[in-house]
Amino acid sequence: MAHIIVVGNEKGGAGKSTVSMHVATALSRMGHKVGALDLDLRQKTMGRYITNRTKAMESEGLDLPTPRYLELPEIDPDTLQPGENIYDHRLSAAVAELEPGSDFILIDCPGSHTRLSQVAHSLADTLITPLNDSFVDFDLLAHTDSAGEKIEGPSVYAEMVWNARQLRAQAGLPPIDWVVLRNRLGAQQMVNKAKMENALDRLSKRIGFRVAPGFNERVIFRELFPRGMTLLDLKDVGVKQLNISNIAARQELRDLIKALNLPGVTVTF
Repeated sequence: MAHIIVVGNEKGGAGKSTVSMHVATALSRMGHKVGALDLDLRQKTMGRYITNRTKAMESEGLDLPTPRYLELPEIDPDTLQPGENIYDHRLSAAVAELEPGSDFILIDCPGSHTRLSQVAHSLADTLITPLNDSFVDFDLLAHTDSAGEKIEGPSVYAEMVWNARQLRAQAGLPPIDWVVLRNRLGAQQMVNKAKMENALDRLSKRIGFRVAPGFNERVIFRELFPRGMTLLDLKDVGVKQLNISNIAARQELRDLIKALNLPGVTVTF
């Protein structure tokens, strides 16, 4: 069976699609067969990325390892039984089509609470939650006191993950490996940075997730999107010498893939 990776966070602007693009492409470049789904049915950033990649390969004569992207299939409402949800069927049909030919299926969720996102979380073997290094974003996981030091209780997204875990347990599936990524970390040792680190450490023990390093604020993680490329493709598109920022970004991606501890994956870039 394919290992399902879900990238989720109900807050927009946390870097979900950026993480999705780079994880999926990194796994593909390491020789794994990767399927990809985008549950943001309006914006479809992940879907646009792979479409851009396919077009660039065709126009530039390139042959690059690429995830197999699938649109959610349409379902005839007349085929549903009373009480069944059409989005459940659309997602399960897409996963069923991708699974036979995939080592991994990566699902990029929208930055809001939707039925599709809720169901996807219950399918996750690995859940990646990118989180900007800010108490504004932390509030999605848990409420704190005014000093940002005492955790008063889990918030809406953490409760949704808890429900997904319960559904998996009832189905006899292995527990979700939940990984929270600290994105856009500042280079300076600021008070807020230390407070966030302490708060995440306390919360991780309370609600059960691992903390891993995400991406710093680097242009290279975004500027190649129109061509559907990532920093791992630079040498294939003619960049012979990486600059210091590109080398650092490559190391951040390497550290992220290692931290995910995905089955059968050895980092080779």
